[in-house]
Amino acid sequence: MKKAFLLCAFALFAAAVFAGGAKDSNELIINSYHSADAARIAFNDLVAEFQKENPDIKVTVNSSAHEQFKTLLPSWLTSNQAPDVATWFAGYRMQSFAERGLLEPLENDVFPGGSFESEFPKSFKGSASYNGTVYFLPQSWYWWALYYNKAIFAKYGLKAPKTWDDFLQICEVLKKNGISPIAIGTKETWTTGGWFDYIDSAVNGGDFHRNLTSGKVAYTDPKVKETFKVIADLAQKGFFLPNASSYSWQEAANFMVRGEAGMFLMGQFIMDVIPADMQNKIDFFPFPLYGSNTFYAVDTPTDGFIVPAKAKNKANAKKFIAFAATKKAQEFFCAKLGRLATNVNVPPVNAEAKRGLDMVLGAASAAQFYDRDAPEEMAAKGMNAIVDIMQEPSKLDAVLADLDKERVRIYAK
Repeated sequence: MKKAFLLCAFALFAAAVFAGGAKDSNELIINSYHSADAARIAFNDLVAEFQKENPDIKVTVNSSAHEQFKTLLPSWLTSNQAPDVATWFAGYRMQSFAERGLLEPLENDVFPGGSFESEFPKSFKGSASYNGTVYFLPQSWYWWALYYNKAIFAKYGLKAPKTWDDFLQICEVLKKNGISPIAIGTKETWTTGGWFDYIDSAVNGGDFHRNLTSGKVAYTDPKVKETFKVIADLAQKGFFLPNASSYSWQEAANFMVRGEAGMFLMGQFIMDVIPADMQNKIDFFPFPLYGSNTFYAVDTPTDGFIVPAKAKNKANAKKFIAFAATKKAQEFFCAKLGRLATNVNVPPVNAEAKRGLDMVLGAASAAQFYDRDAPEEMAAKGMNAIVDIMQEPSKLDAVLADLDKERVRIYAK
């Protein structure tokens, strides 16, 4: 009881501290989840560029850790001290707030070219809109892939795998030589979502996976069970990093950097935490083809901005949105981090980004991410289930039965 009270008190305190609604027309409050050093610096530099163009606006950026940000955002959006702009995600996670009337529509006049389509791919509009109205400004997107330590692969004569059998053979070789085949940190369970997205799409196809995340498929379906059996098999063979639940994803990445693990399924932002002298020693490859399938899928989460409906300074918020939509601003931010800009006029910022873009363009299907494509509660239950199965693969049937009960309850809301 005491713990619950303290958690509630902390949430209220944090909401008050970080919401920080602007109090006069010359202010702009931005709440940001860019807390990792490289991303935080790049975003603060972008804000500084905005201030150069708008010296009369005093901008305050409140940065908080990613997981804390996701927990607190709902309370910020319903607060009378809501921020003016917040970083957020495209897709379901944004649309659920728009459905509740918590977001400000972004009219055509905030886009430099006069419309959403003048700046961004038409295909992005669905994930940036709710009921045909745009509520989200896309800023950058990135790919997920299997990153690997090139020196370790070279030492054991390994090459990027094309098929699942090739991948399993690499895992066997690494394990035999005392190296954890797959680095993963599940202290924050979202890291498992990438494995679920990729394996389910590889085994059953992108359309099936989308139907699953939208609640149309039971978690007890034999096809879903096959996906979880693949994850359980990797765990039973000892291919995942031992004691993964003890590590954050950043801590787990260090195992690959040090050569104590061979591979890591992660988004391109993993490069934000790779030391400068190791940047050219880490590479990536597409997720392997499963069985007789000839297609591959990708996760391509899109990040950007929302304006709370309760924002105090909407005019300044929309000035920032208009600035962030421009080719100049998107290129400025993405060049620092190696991301792909969403503005169609910005080319890939480097060779790695070009390879990532080509990989995305060659994919048969793309997803945002499990915890962005499914309701937040469902994704949380699902990712906990993946961790449970990784730790105790023998509980597969019981875990999936419980998970489907949650699906029925959650999607009935």
